[in-house]
Amino acid sequence: MKRNVLIIGAGGVAQVVAHKCAQHNDVLGDLHIASRTLGKCEAIIASVQEKAAMKVAGRFDAHAVDATQTAEVVALIRKTGCQIVINVGSPFVNMSVLQACIETAVAYMDTAIHEDPAKICETPPWYGNYEWQRRAACKAAGVTAILGVGFDPGVVNAYARLAADEYLDSVESIDIVDINAGSHGRWFSTNFDPEINFREFTGTVYSWQKGAWQQNSMFEVGQEFDLPVVGKQKAYMTGHDEVHSLANRYPAADVRFWMGFGDHYINVFTVLKNLGLLSEQPVKTAEGLEVIPLKLVKAVLPDPSSLAPDYAGKTCIGDVVRGQKDGKATEVFIYNVADHKDAFNEVGSQGISYTAGVPPVAAALLIANGTWDLGEMANVEDLDPKPFLHLLNQMGLPSRIKDAQGDRALTF
Repeated sequence: MKRNVLIIGAGGVAQVVAHKCAQHNDVLGDLHIASRTLGKCEAIIASVQEKAAMKVAGRFDAHAVDATQTAEVVALIRKTGCQIVINVGSPFVNMSVLQACIETAVAYMDTAIHEDPAKICETPPWYGNYEWQRRAACKAAGVTAILGVGFDPGVVNAYARLAADEYLDSVESIDIVDINAGSHGRWFSTNFDPEINFREFTGTVYSWQKGAWQQNSMFEVGQEFDLPVVGKQKAYMTGHDEVHSLANRYPAADVRFWMGFGDHYINVFTVLKNLGLLSEQPVKTAEGLEVIPLKLVKAVLPDPSSLAPDYAGKTCIGDVVRGQKDGKATEVFIYNVADHKDAFNEVGSQGISYTAGVPPVAAALLIANGTWDLGEMANVEDLDPKPFLHLLNQMGLPSRIKDAQGDRALTF
């Protein structure tokens, strides 16, 4: 049984992970959180203590680390004796943290695909560009590495696997739909790291259709979805992590990702992009100062974690999966609805962070008890989804299914 957890990162998602780990420290053991800024880690631990979130008396320590440096992460893992690393730092550090886990033979997980800071929207398959190249090294070291175990990617991958295993004989299409129907009250803000958010939407939109990668531009393809609780919402086809791994597992199916955007977001995004303010390439001011426009925009926007107290409304994220069952065309929608206020009241974070932060803790529990401790690298759809979704039902992210039989809770 693996115990003792090291959390890498100190943003909004890390705060959720910290609270949820504390709520299960009877199983997970000693807890540690590390980032470049020690004060942020200490503030998260203070928020856990304020809510008396520790299930049993135990250790929760803060550390400073430069997670881009594998040697520093290796030293911290050895110092803390952690056997499970939950990486919820910037996607820029995935490879250095994963390498540290391989060198120390401890379990690894993240919630987003690795990104090279010097590249925008690399060509598919994204996982094949970085993470999957370390599959052999993970297996040789006996390291369990679970990739993309947030909500999307993560839970939606488990939904696709569940639909394929339990509700369909063959899968023809997987449409992942992510709608945030909440409001944070700011004139403009992103719900997670602005730099990562904008990088995701400035490049080519890749989808897997007709057995090949298809290319579109952002906001080129949109449609309206009529969803439970949040109602009719406009969403646009967007390139996203899970499309790349699901297309590998279900190559005969069309795999697309759709995200909801309001007109205001689209207008602001378009102006920033057309002005060159979303570029990652440095420019010089008239005074000779070198500035990276994207980092400047990030600096002037609200910190996403600051949105939580004022956030209201709900999210709806799920998979529309179509195919054949007993020779008949069949469609299922497996989804979750989360409430921003509920998330803030429980862990002091907004709903977007909550949906991303709870799943890796569920995965950590499954690694700790051996259910998902497979000793090699896997994406979520490679694993049995039932124990994962069962835990999420208990931890604040219940799943539902809507099909020809109606709309009902999923139990396992």
